[in-house]
Amino acid sequence: MEKLSIEEIISKIESETVFHAVTSDYSFTIKIDNYVHYVAAAIHNGHQFRKELWENCTHSEYERWYEEDVATKDMIDTLPIVIAACDSRFEYDLNRAPNEAVFETAWGKKLWHEPLSKQMKQKSLEKHQHFYKVVDALLLKLESKFGACIVYDLHSYNWKRWDREVPTFNLGTSNIDNQKYASEVETWRQSLSEIELPHHIKSQAEVNDVFQGNGNFLKHITNQFKNTLVLATEISKIYCDELEERVFPEVVTSIKKQLHPKIESHAHQYLKNHAPS
Repeated sequence: MEKLSIEEIISKIESETVFHAVTSDYSFTIKIDNYVHYVAAAIHNGHQFRKELWENCTHSEYERWYEEDVATKDMIDTLPIVIAACDSRFEYDLNRAPNEAVFETAWGKKLWHEPLSKQMKQKSLEKHQHFYKVVDALLLKLESKFGACIVYDLHSYNWKRWDREVPTFNLGTSNIDNQKYASEVETWRQSLSEIELPHHIKSQAEVNDVFQGNGNFLKHITNQFKNTLVLATEISKIYCDELEERVFPEVVTSIKKQLHPKIESHAHQYLKNHAPS
């Protein structure tokens, strides 16, 4: 893996260079093993939190971990194109628009003892901006090369906070063209429901059950790229003990082994259905 500036990363994408990189500010990683028409993303995977923010933050390390999407990068890291956050959403949330990306409150609790200065916010928002510059460059390249592209936007959620049964997997589709992509949504839902999990964990997949796909990542790509589908895919945290801050690696590995071929198969069919003739 190389450490590269945003400009160097974009240059490599434009020239279709294969590379693994972390940004020079260590805010996110990108891996391109092959220029294919599908991308896997884990934009809430990050846990890094700028040290100059620690004393001013009211949330503990565990409270931040609880709301992050731990291990989601691990579940997709064998795929050909992977982009993943290193920084915590508590510094800036890549799934929110820039004017909302730096939280003042988080999950009902004030985030800062003292309001952040404009300079502190700007440090975070620059990293938010850099991420989207790379995303745009990547999808521009892939759409121009293949005519159509698909992004698997992987997240996780805390199932124990719900007072009803919730699905293992949830697809949020309220901001995509559901008429155009109805087949892809249903085949992806069905494929996820067939994942076999250790310890007799139930595998159930639903559409718009717990989340509806209202994130900025999906909205931004959908608005900017007319031939790219984003599938916001949530997995409940059955792969960890969310109350004890413990990850179950055997469950993560099982999900990873099954997600890889499922994504490849689904993406192949997507291109057959939507590539320009």
